[in-house]
Amino acid sequence: MNHKAPLLWIFLQFAAALLSSTHGENAVLKGDDGFDELSPNSSALGAVKYNMRKSLDLDQVGCYLQAGKKGCLEECGFNATTKTIFIIHGWTISGIFESWMYKLVSAVMQRETEANVVIVDWLPMAQQLYPDAVNYTHAVGLDIAAMLNWLQDEQQLALQNVHLIGYSLGAHVAGYAGTHVRGTIGRITGLDPAGPLFEDVEKERRLSPDDADFVDVLHTYTREPLGVSIGIKRPIGDIDIYPNGGEVQPGCTLGDVLAVAGNVMDMMKCEHERAVHLFVDSLMNRDHVSFAYQCTGPDRFRKGICLSCRKNRCNNIGYNARKMRKRRNSKMYLKTRADTPFGGYHYQMKMHVFNRKRSDNAEPTFYVQLHGAHKDTDNILVDVFEGDIGLNLTNTFLVFTEEDIGDLLKIRLNWEGEADSWNSLWKNLKKSFWGWKAKPVLQVRRIRVKAGETQKKFTFCAEDPEKINISPGESLNFLKCRDGWEVKPRKRLPM
Repeated sequence: MNHKAPLLWIFLQFAAALLSSTHGENAVLKGDDGFDELSPNSSALGAVKYNMRKSLDLDQVGCYLQAGKKGCLEECGFNATTKTIFIIHGWTISGIFESWMYKLVSAVMQRETEANVVIVDWLPMAQQLYPDAVNYTHAVGLDIAAMLNWLQDEQQLALQNVHLIGYSLGAHVAGYAGTHVRGTIGRITGLDPAGPLFEDVEKERRLSPDDADFVDVLHTYTREPLGVSIGIKRPIGDIDIYPNGGEVQPGCTLGDVLAVAGNVMDMMKCEHERAVHLFVDSLMNRDHVSFAYQCTGPDRFRKGICLSCRKNRCNNIGYNARKMRKRRNSKMYLKTRADTPFGGYHYQMKMHVFNRKRSDNAEPTFYVQLHGAHKDTDNILVDVFEGDIGLNLTNTFLVFTEEDIGDLLKIRLNWEGEADSWNSLWKNLKKSFWGWKAKPVLQVRRIRVKAGETQKKFTFCAEDPEKINISPGESLNFLKCRDGWEVKPRKRLPM
């Protein structure tokens, strides 16, 4: 989407699309198969173009493939024995390629230097009102399928070596191509597939796992401002990866965007387009691989429960994703940084908080600071995502660091003081109001840690076994237990 378009105009189009889908059976979509036939004057929009790239500079014209014209294959230097990668854009208001296309094409060409990299240009049809652009996705998918069928006949192209990468509406275009091609495409990647008019339809009318041998999907904008989710929320692939829960992306909050003279549209564009930039990051930063972890939902992941790589429960994201066996739950999660390289480091932590003195007024706000062989972190909030820290219970939480701190050597647990934040100040005022004056005392003996990226497990014990009590404004240090345990991963992590 073009970030200069007025916010109201965007949502009016989405609202119109959604409204149309609620009257009858997707009344906006016509024709015997549920789609508009291209109207007689639609030829004025122009045919789908296949721009095979030879230069990283998209301002250079490139070479065009045309089904039925053998000469273009030699002219373009098409090599049927190597990978063929089609990049498919989505809906547009500007009618021109946006900056992400330049970055993605460049990254693909640098990573796969021998591949046939082809831009699928359907800009004239994508520039229509959103419901009309949706109708054209089926026709464009059919056109891509016809092109692939011709390449199979003319060049004995192996579909297993074909990879379709579609952004937004382009993801569903890729799905239609996979449905109608003769044979099975090797891989389709959906980069935040469009949600409006696709969220609740049957799998034949959107991208689905049946459209290729391997379908991987990145979901980065599944929130619903004004009742609309720009990216599809439901899982639609063999694996569906939801960075940061598929919701607010770091660096894309309204405050972040306004800080660089942006607007609300820039915020929406930032989150929807983040899927593309995560994919580019996976192409360019091969030494900084990001892992996603299977989980039933974002809340459980934020608690740190889902950091296992056993039985293929974790995977690389983006270009490095691996095909996995079909499974009932395809949802995977991870946290990311705000900028490239986006990958970070996940730690699951567990600690039992004892309330020996029955301090009824204890409502602790804990922070942990990790000390590593390379560097230390700042204070990180212990967020259990279920209200307050549980007393006389084992609390599980996720800690994410943006940088590799090296081997974890020490953990410092801090109990926020009564005046350190508005939250703690308010808690203290409530205690004073009810006459609670006794200073609460809790105990923490050890913290168990599992590192997501290495799958190693450690136990950290209180540095001084005689000092395990902690009160507001105090801290405890934890070192690896002398009789602690370390468990190395049973399997090699995905690469």
